[in-house]
Amino acid sequence: MKTIQNKLQFLLMICLVFSGKTDAFSQGFALLDNQVQTWVDSGYYHGANLIVGNRQKVLHQKSFGNYQPQTSTYIASAGKWLASATIAVLVDEGKLSWDDKVIKWLPEFADAKGQATLRQLFSHTANYPDYQPKGNHRDDYQTLEESVRHILPLAVEKPIDSSIKRQFHYGGLAMQVAGRMAELATGKTWESIFQEKIARPLQMSHTHFTPVDSVGGGHSPMLGGGAVSTVNDYAHFLQMFLNKGVYKGKRILSEKAIAEMQADQIGDAFVKMPEFPQKVRAAKHKSIYGLGLWREEIDKKGNATLISSPSWAGAYPWIDYKNGTFGFLLTHIVDRKMGKNNFNSFYASPILAYLLREELHQLPKNNIKGKISKK
Repeated sequence: MKTIQNKLQFLLMICLVFSGKTDAFSQGFALLDNQVQTWVDSGYYHGANLIVGNRQKVLHQKSFGNYQPQTSTYIASAGKWLASATIAVLVDEGKLSWDDKVIKWLPEFADAKGQATLRQLFSHTANYPDYQPKGNHRDDYQTLEESVRHILPLAVEKPIDSSIKRQFHYGGLAMQVAGRMAELATGKTWESIFQEKIARPLQMSHTHFTPVDSVGGGHSPMLGGGAVSTVNDYAHFLQMFLNKGVYKGKRILSEKAIAEMQADQIGDAFVKMPEFPQKVRAAKHKSIYGLGLWREEIDKKGNATLISSPSWAGAYPWIDYKNGTFGFLLTHIVDRKMGKNNFNSFYASPILAYLLREELHQLPKNNIKGKISKK
């Protein structure tokens, strides 16, 4: 079994390929700051915001490039975690069940797509297409009702082997159907549900799924990739999650909901390796996904110890149960074509979680426990 140091070395090697630069280890939060600054200096991002905290408070926060603390931007797949939490509140309230089948709320889904459960829709195991097939109109409709109407005629994805019933296929279309189920269960629009159940209780006043984000290219409303947020807004969400569903003394999600979201939801579904955790953590486990979040690391009992929701745009929220911290990098890649230059923000950003572990190992204990460091 590899040590944390070996894994850190592995990730640093990946990071060197992405950035072409190295940074010496130093005290404080310089490891994280230097890495983000390197990406900005390399032209991958115009700017970025970084925040690190624990269950009680913010430990470190810094802005880079042209970003200010209040900067908001399109967070792509980092929004999946927010969407899942919104559904989880409705499950807590008894309005939905993770085991509800699509056909219960959308009887027009009379084919195999209708037999998928809400749980499968949010764990990418429903055998739905990941996105609209090439040649189809892209999924940028103004309502979930309209979006789902264009998903209805699509064929289910056939597993690679006839003996396989379900397979993991990361994407976003299935979550659109889940969002429509939530609308039908409540009689409200998705944005109204999100604002009522998550955004307002967590004081996330600059976070939303609608209207269309004309600057970032977001869609209205796209559960799997259309949210807009700020670094402090998302930090409120992460701190709530780290505190088992409680924010400033108020319960937002039940402990059962938190446990369900980060539990293994892959089950017996087929996973074509390597997937994200294998690529960035050299992970061995197949139980890679929960409900709207990745299980990057697990312990010997199968419990998640590092969870996240990375995005192609560069936004990377994570929670590390090994040291009781959360972190969030808010940024947006300048050009998606940079992948051709050996930089892929989806795989690069996760280095930050391991750099934070190294930082905390170096910091004095009285600093780790809560002194705020802002630069």
